[in-house]
Amino acid sequence: MTLSSPRSLLADAATATPDILVVSRVFPPGAGGIEEYVLNRCLQDPSRVVVLTAAYPGAAEPDLPFAVHRWPVPAWLNRLPLAGVIKQLLYLFLSFGMALALHRRYRFRAIEWAHGYDFPALLLLSYLLPVRCLLYLHGNDLLCPAYNPLLRGLFRHTLGRVETVVCNSRYTERTLARHFPGVVRTRVIEPGVRPGKFGDAPADGPAIRQRWGIPATATVVLSVGRLVRRKGFERVIAQLGTLTAAGVDVYYLVCGRGPLLDTLRAQAAAQGVSERVIFAGYVGDTELASYYASADLFALPTYYAAESRSIEGFGIVYLEAAYFGLPTVASRIGGVEDAVIDGETGILVEPDDEAALERALFTLCADAELRRRLGENGRLRATRITPHRVLYEHLA
Repeated sequence: MTLSSPRSLLADAATATPDILVVSRVFPPGAGGIEEYVLNRCLQDPSRVVVLTAAYPGAAEPDLPFAVHRWPVPAWLNRLPLAGVIKQLLYLFLSFGMALALHRRYRFRAIEWAHGYDFPALLLLSYLLPVRCLLYLHGNDLLCPAYNPLLRGLFRHTLGRVETVVCNSRYTERTLARHFPGVVRTRVIEPGVRPGKFGDAPADGPAIRQRWGIPATATVVLSVGRLVRRKGFERVIAQLGTLTAAGVDVYYLVCGRGPLLDTLRAQAAAQGVSERVIFAGYVGDTELASYYASADLFALPTYYAAESRSIEGFGIVYLEAAYFGLPTVASRIGGVEDAVIDGETGILVEPDDEAALERALFTLCADAELRRRLGENGRLRATRITPHRVLYEHLA
């Protein structure tokens, strides 16, 4: 992998074959849904793509079958006042400048801008380079310009300049049409699950149960995600007392870290279920496979966070759970309805219906055959991947 500066790129006259530049401000070794989505896209066509992304200080460069060029991110940047605004401007200018430099080297014929952030750079490049421009949208990157009067018109103009807008779900596509009607060419390409993400070692669910003192016969509900309020962890904890009172020997296993940890611990203690709620902290991908294998069902009943205008554009974690054969309890909200098929791969409930959440959890805890059937359907869905080459079929 290559850590390059604009000057070194311009000086490099080596001949290369990639014809698609994929630009994303986030990319492995960073972890997250967009990072995984972009990586999976690139691995489909490793001989055709070259990646431009931000540096990830302090982490080793992953071994990948295509070139990755990174713009610098000074370590001291986060210590500055208004660091977020400064970083936004820095990413905008550096992604634009390095994309120009990389075109001198690779002469790529298409740019896939892998998220809606920093879109003004793509707009400028669409005028300066003889390339096709494609823009990806995931949810929150669409809401940012939609609700900003200073960016809304510029974003609309960008949509008119790109050849295709790629949405990660039908929900994101509908949200785009609602806020910016008249976008001519859109394409939905949902995330898929990359088997190699979880390493080669077999998943060891019994070892995880033994580590945390969970009986082999108990029912384990698993959640994976950043511990923030909109994910709905507190809603699952609130149901544990009812489930145990109904005779369900249930444990709640939570993988993730975040600002809500102390609040969730206090809630479990106040409700008398501390011994049944296990906070595993951050779990890396390789070990995460064993956590999925230790569980009987997955639950992440997210809801809309009005204060931050944050939505779940898709939720790749639901597909990862399905990949390991786990049925899911989730909210009927945003792109989750695309990730979890109600009655086929899981059970969807209204975000504010606590009684429905209780019934869904009890149903799956009590019915092993239903868990098996939904889990098998989910596994098949998680391995179904749309190849990104469909974006260029109309050019054939």
